[in-house]
Amino acid sequence: MAMQVQGAQVVTRIAGLLRLVGRSSEGMPLVDLVRGSGLTRPTVHRLLTSLAAEGLLDHDPVTGNWVLGPEILLMGSVASARFPLEDIARPSLRRLAQATGESAFFSIRRGAGTVCLLREEGSFPVRSFVLHEGVRFPLGVASAGTAIMAFLPESEQEEMLGRWSEHAGEFAGNHTPELVRKNLARTRLAGYSVNPGLVLEGSWGMGAAVFDRSGKPAWALSLTGIEPRFKPERQEELGGLLMAEAHRITQQLGVGGDAGRRPR
Repeated sequence: MAMQVQGAQVVTRIAGLLRLVGRSSEGMPLVDLVRGSGLTRPTVHRLLTSLAAEGLLDHDPVTGNWVLGPEILLMGSVASARFPLEDIARPSLRRLAQATGESAFFSIRRGAGTVCLLREEGSFPVRSFVLHEGVRFPLGVASAGTAIMAFLPESEQEEMLGRWSEHAGEFAGNHTPELVRKNLARTRLAGYSVNPGLVLEGSWGMGAAVFDRSGKPAWALSLTGIEPRFKPERQEELGGLLMAEAHRITQQLGVGGDAGRRPR
């Protein structure tokens, strides 16, 4: 039993390091990996070296950063064949970016959080850089996570809200439980979410959920940009575009329900 627990702990540590390194194509230096993982420097170095030996990580001799290795690329290629979301979501992202001028994103739910998978830059020259591929947020934080959480069963929402400080972590300060509840209620009513600069002041976002075959919110489309581009008079237009594309993707995934509205 002790060996099973120890083995599971190693897997958890390895997965955590891979996620940290995968936040950026430039990778991450050892000191940041130690800080982000909460592990000791010798432990992190030992795990990184083992992962590099297996081709899952590389050490960039120029920057000194640890980066994802070739085996990750191969695994991703195989996984993409099973989840052809690039082919399904990319056209919607392009249409959103072209129609609005804002940057468009496609995120997936992973447990109690979201991970940004795809990005399409808009034509407007001033952008928000809060969101990019690999960025993770807790559910209920940022527009994608709010759009997904709003259409989860009430019991799941309450479970997260009941341990909100632990769940939201560094974002709990701006995202109080009372404010999150109001945002979730507004999202359910409108069909789309609005993040009024809660992650980063002046950086706004809007999102709409995409539902899986069982009718659960599993992905989200979102738009981000600077506050003046998300005035109240424009939100309805942007929300309509997001819900239309979310509905399109949901239909392509074989659901046929109304994306952006709670399935019956």
